[in-house]
Amino acid sequence: MNTISTRRSTPRRLGLGLVGGIGALALAACTGTGDAGSGENGSSAASSTVTLVTHDSFNVSEDVLAAFEEESGLTVRQIAPGDGGALVNQLVLTKDSPLGDVVFGIDNSFATRAIDEGVLEPYTPAGLADSAAQYAIGDTGALTPIDFGDVCINIDHAWFGNTGVTEPETLDDLTKPEYKDLLVVTNPATSSPGLSFLLATIGAYGEDGWVDYWAKLKANGVKVVDGWSDAYSVDFSGAEGNGPRPIVLSYATSPAFTVSEDGTSTRTGALLDTCFRQVEYAGVLAGAQNPEGAKKLVDFLVSDAFQADVADSMYMYPANTDIALPESWVEFAPLSPKPFEVAPADITAHRDEWIKAWTSTVIG
Repeated sequence: MNTISTRRSTPRRLGLGLVGGIGALALAACTGTGDAGSGENGSSAASSTVTLVTHDSFNVSEDVLAAFEEESGLTVRQIAPGDGGALVNQLVLTKDSPLGDVVFGIDNSFATRAIDEGVLEPYTPAGLADSAAQYAIGDTGALTPIDFGDVCINIDHAWFGNTGVTEPETLDDLTKPEYKDLLVVTNPATSSPGLSFLLATIGAYGEDGWVDYWAKLKANGVKVVDGWSDAYSVDFSGAEGNGPRPIVLSYATSPAFTVSEDGTSTRTGALLDTCFRQVEYAGVLAGAQNPEGAKKLVDFLVSDAFQADVADSMYMYPANTDIALPESWVEFAPLSPKPFEVAPADITAHRDEWIKAWTSTVIG
């Protein structure tokens, strides 16, 4: 029996705050990965089980996973040490005794750190779609693009309609007095969408302007939480309808999750002029107990079966662009026509100093 979560994802995502090393290692022990290679049947267990280290909201349909397990003879186990940022932190902290065999969920804002720290083994699956090549990072072949999506500001249409306040459209709008105390975002030090949004503001305002922009957001009452699930499910008014803030950092695909029962409208919307494109990667972990099983699992993640499951299960776009998307996405989950960009080399060179400057400005 597989141990991957088969619940339906909430719209995006990348959930809770930073999980400490002790908690992650305890989780590894609970899932049985810590002694997979020991004991009387340790060798057999290691070869028939492959452990996936991922973020909290990795999801795959039960039948799709079951077909892979039957065909491969593998049992897939999952360890989820937290958000995308926490995920990379844990991989680095445990690289001498890796938590598993495969990682999924490293994104382009943290990818170079994972590569530079040597937590990955080079592997390029034979079935990788040509459309994924544009998202390759470096020339090591250590990370395989699996899916992508735009991190964007989302709004609660119903809240704005009921209050009569004009909906914001741009990053500049968020600093205006009429939107005071209405925005909730995530911390770039603990959240990969938070870091993606920080990069969006750097791409928009440049080295000379982004700190001043965040100072304006702080003065306008922006709330910062550690992880996406707190922002979207607790503070945002548009998800469950219970939060006090009608503007949230989420994804361009999130409005597809709040479509009405008749499919004609959605409660929420993404501001497509506020976005940064996030790409998620998979890779074989250096020191994996089951490297051959790890390669098979990466092959599965780029297969047509898994790629066709990405949109409905994780509300991201599959890296294989030949895969058909849900019809509702054309209207309710379009990508930004021009997301803000920051060169990967600049992210590598300045990520830590940018996060420190953001923390000093916003958190104090």
